[in-house]
Amino acid sequence: MEHNYSLPFAAGPVDKDKSRERRRTGQPNDPRRFWDKKRNKTRINIGVAFPKWRELRDKLQLYRDADLACVLIDGFPAWKQHLGSRVSELKKRRRMAWIAAVRRKTITFNNISRNTLVCSRHFHKGKPAYEMLDSDPDWVPSLHLRHTEVNATHSGRFNRSTRRLQAVTGDHAAPAQLDVAGQVDEASTAGNASQMDDAGSNNNTAEQQECHLCSCRRAEFHCLLEENRRLKEELAQKRMDEDSFKDDDAKVEYYTGLPCLTLLMGVLTQLLPCLPQTGRKLSPFQMLLSTLMRLRLNLPIQHIAYLFSVDRKTVSTTFRDTIGSMFSHLKPLVHWPERHYLQATMPHHFVEAFGSQVAVIVDCFEIRIERASNLKTRVQTFSHYKHQHTLKYLIGITPRGSISFISQGWEGHVSDKHVTENSGLLNKLLPGDLVLADHGFDIRDSVGLVCAKVKIPAFTGGHSQLDAKDVEEARRIAHLRVHVERMIGCVRTKYTILNGIVPVSMVLPCQGEDMTFLDKIVTVCCALTNMCPSVAMKP
Repeated sequence: MEHNYSLPFAAGPVDKDKSRERRRTGQPNDPRRFWDKKRNKTRINIGVAFPKWRELRDKLQLYRDADLACVLIDGFPAWKQHLGSRVSELKKRRRMAWIAAVRRKTITFNNISRNTLVCSRHFHKGKPAYEMLDSDPDWVPSLHLRHTEVNATHSGRFNRSTRRLQAVTGDHAAPAQLDVAGQVDEASTAGNASQMDDAGSNNNTAEQQECHLCSCRRAEFHCLLEENRRLKEELAQKRMDEDSFKDDDAKVEYYTGLPCLTLLMGVLTQLLPCLPQTGRKLSPFQMLLSTLMRLRLNLPIQHIAYLFSVDRKTVSTTFRDTIGSMFSHLKPLVHWPERHYLQATMPHHFVEAFGSQVAVIVDCFEIRIERASNLKTRVQTFSHYKHQHTLKYLIGITPRGSISFISQGWEGHVSDKHVTENSGLLNKLLPGDLVLADHGFDIRDSVGLVCAKVKIPAFTGGHSQLDAKDVEEARRIAHLRVHVERMIGCVRTKYTILNGIVPVSMVLPCQGEDMTFLDKIVTVCCALTNMCPSVAMKP
């Protein structure tokens, strides 16, 4: 940074001895005449207290710049580390060179204030050279430093190198004028003549210096462009948006449970008209992604808020609203197929065992919930099978392995038979349908009311052992019924929110509805699982 200060006196502490000397020798009362005489003999050094010396200048009535010697004040070069390794190393080397040239004990690499400045009298051209021209004599202050002076060969070596560079490039364009202000030193007439010769030589190399400067700037520019491109790519990978998931199906499956980005974007297209509006906080893609991440990984709300750089309330509200929209649009994916479709796609293992009569394979699974404060609710939700407080869901799958039925949640103490009879499953059965179930589903009478049948594995019932026929039938049922257990495991593995402990707030009925928020979550997870390849037996 540069400042114009009209200071014809040294920027340092006031010399009281000199003040007494001026009074003793009877110097003139008008300070301007005195400074006019002393202007060419005044030397400006490094200063750190310019406000104080501005007050002294005003006190001496040194108001007119025309009467004073004007100098340029430059600060120490800063070390900028974000411009690439090459530029950063060059700036660091220049800063160390300035410190070495000044030789002040109070000036170190990490202890240079903004008020520590160097005036133009310490440079050949009256100002520092461009930072990329490290061979220029003015790359470092070199004049009037008391301890040493730069030899004439230093500037001559620089001029000769630029002339050689000009000869190689063959550039004979008209030379540009160089600013040689501030080069006047305590020189004689002979010194002035040699200075004019040097100016002529500098004029011949000015344009070549400009070309060299342009090439340096172009190199720096391309370096910055490359670094900018690399940083943009790194930032894009950190962002949770569409671009960060392109051509990376493994990443899509990890965060959402869906097999590919195409399927994810298809879901987004269906949900887009009814997604909640969050302004500019979250895009529609990020709203869907954050919801799927919570279902898939069971991440805490605060963790998701940090990932997307939003507040906790925004994530919580978005999750509830998005689940509501997904429930409305994806619920039809949990579909009870028509009988002719079931028979046309029946796997041959089922046909060999039970013909084409199997309509559904049923089972129940439980989800842990927080312990309620109400004693009655606590008793109702306690599961004697899990020995925890749970909600129970009835699930049914087709022989092909897709989820065709999911019930609402029931208290953990309710039996599987009661859930089956009151969940609406029996209303979907047709005469002649066959239901495969486990021991706890003793629903022969209920199923018989709709002229359907149920097959459960045989059990001893007080006898010492089963008949050979019952053993074979139990083996066939268990072999085919295992697919519903695999499907339950697939849903709970794919969307781990079903494996955690659900807060009580999720098991309360939604406003104006007869189902809980957890019911919607379970239905959405089953619908999303149906969109993925089935884990059931292939035909």
